Amino acid sequence: MFDELKVKQGMMRLMIGNITSLEVEAIVYYARPDLALGSGFGGVIAAEGGPQVQEELKKIGTVKTTEAVISSGGNLKARYIIHAVGPRFQEEEWEEKLRTTVLNVFRKADEKGIKSLAFPAMGIGFYGVPVDVCARETLGMAKKYMEGSNTIQEITFCLNEPYEYKPFQEQLEKMK
Repeated sequence: MFDELKVKQGMMRLMIGNITSLEVEAIVYYARPDLALGSGFGGVIAAEGGPQVQEELKKIGTVKTTEAVISSGGNLKARYIIHAVGPRFQEEEWEEKLRTTVLNVFRKADEKGIKSLAFPAMGIGFYGVPVDVCARETLGMAKKYMEGSNTIQEITFCLNEPYEYKPFQEQLEKMK
């Protein structure tokens, strides 16, 4: 299952799957401020990427909300992981902070010359961001960024479940 939208010379695409198994240059991780990989998706990255990913993150230290940093992908197929510290649902100005977080992911990707990257549904789990708001804000920022001058040619939104996919699909349809 996937839907896509051509934006200038690039492509935005939706799919259901395991983001850590994708063959893209970088995957995005909605990180904790201390950059500890912990449980959930972070635990999957730690297990599949290997200990070198967490070791790189320990050297970076802590990161403020809206900031993004890059580590290697370790043993993952992706060469890099962009660790983005986004807001928690209902914290002050959380929607604006989510947009800024996504923008900073794109800026980091451009700094490295990354042409293809994959996003999860940013912050919908532990951080409580509603999936419809996540879809609207992340797809909106992706389209806007791809319309500008940058190196990113392919953005995949890799979602875990159909309940995540549907709001993204509806938002992508509105953009066509």
